[in-house]
Amino acid sequence: MNYHINHLKELESESIFVMREVASQFQNPVILFSGGKDSILMTYLAVKAFYPAKVPFTLLHVDTGHNFPETLTFRDKLVEKYGLNLTVGYVQDAIDKGLVTEEKGTNASRNGLQIFTLLDEIEKGKFDAALGGGRRDEEKARAKERFFSHRDEFGQWDPKNQRPELWNLFNGRKNLGEHFRVFPISNWTELDVWQYLAQEQVPLPSLYFSHRRKVIERDGVLLADNEHILKKPGEDVFEEVVRCRTIGDMTCTGVWRSSAASVQEIIAEVATTRLTERGGRADDKRSETAMEDRKKEGYF
Repeated sequence: MNYHINHLKELESESIFVMREVASQFQNPVILFSGGKDSILMTYLAVKAFYPAKVPFTLLHVDTGHNFPETLTFRDKLVEKYGLNLTVGYVQDAIDKGLVTEEKGTNASRNGLQIFTLLDEIEKGKFDAALGGGRRDEEKARAKERFFSHRDEFGQWDPKNQRPELWNLFNGRKNLGEHFRVFPISNWTELDVWQYLAQEQVPLPSLYFSHRRKVIERDGVLLADNEHILKKPGEDVFEEVVRCRTIGDMTCTGVWRSSAASVQEIIAEVATTRLTERGGRADDKRSETAMEDRKKEGYF
């Protein structure tokens, strides 16, 4: 038990150290907030890192227009609770202005369209560092990230051109127009996140807990039935007891059959599963390098 507590304490200390480094090296940092458990953890750690002062980071949420309603409700309550500054970029605005083209068809998703809105908001807000909740255990492309991940003036990431971080010395030097993505919880695992959230009793959206929901099954993945998904012939709507392991755009975020109705039950489930949490993300299945391709273009 002591090892478990010490392990989480070390992860917490490392993340808080990274956040304080960001505050000291950059003029206008922002936390990329999706409404999922990792961005909630990031926000909680930021509150802890700078308490009793106000969190020196704005929260930036890119709203696809296809969010789970529960996510938006939770986001607004969190912002009010901690007195945070919130900036929301709307994908729908970019579509209406003809800046991006919405996908059509049964597999259409706005997930990829977030890239333009994200980069636009970073430029408009003059944010020089964007803190994300990416973890190295999530996906092979994210395993390549450093804590401080340089982005060029076009917001693009070059996995072959990253700076060494020996002894946790971070180099935030950049040229005009460039910025950094920073990943304070890089070394956490999904299980670490849940154990820490349980230990700290951090409130979470109801989506993470077992509930009954109307779903469809597509390519072996359960998707929450919603007005934004164009159903294929033969795709019937049925009810299942499910929960989310990740939270994103409703059109591509899979839900999982689960009876886990408490954090402790989720911990037990995560500890025994052999399926990764992003295994239900339809956007990751478009190609073998789907995540890395999106990251190179400016994705989270």
